[in-house]
Amino acid sequence: MRHDPMLAILADLLRRVDGLAGERGHVSVARLRDEIDRIRHIARAFHLDGVESLAGTLQSALSLQGAGPVVMSYLDLMRDAISAEMPAAAEVLAMPVAARPAVGPGARLTA
Repeated sequence: MRHDPMLAILADLLRRVDGLAGERGHVSVARLRDEIDRIRHIARAFHLDGVESLAGTLQSALSLQGAGPVVMSYLDLMRDAISAEMPAAAEVLAMPVAARPAVGPGARLTA
């Protein structure tokens, strides 16, 4: 199996976006701006125009409104834009844990 550098970049961007979403409410506006700026620069470098545009718009919203409820909406949109760039084989990796099927103890699979 060949290592796909673009897949590694996309995975890194997803990690960054998910990290910000997980820290919501526990991260300063200044740090949030810095992280969004890094995401925007990476997206620009690798021609991920949708992600770059969303990151830029989020930076503007942060400047105007601060870290309000709009942040999570933009992070969700950024995650979707990044996931859309992933090849079909990698989509399983991008699926959130909550969306994966779970089988509890004692559960039976029937045909």
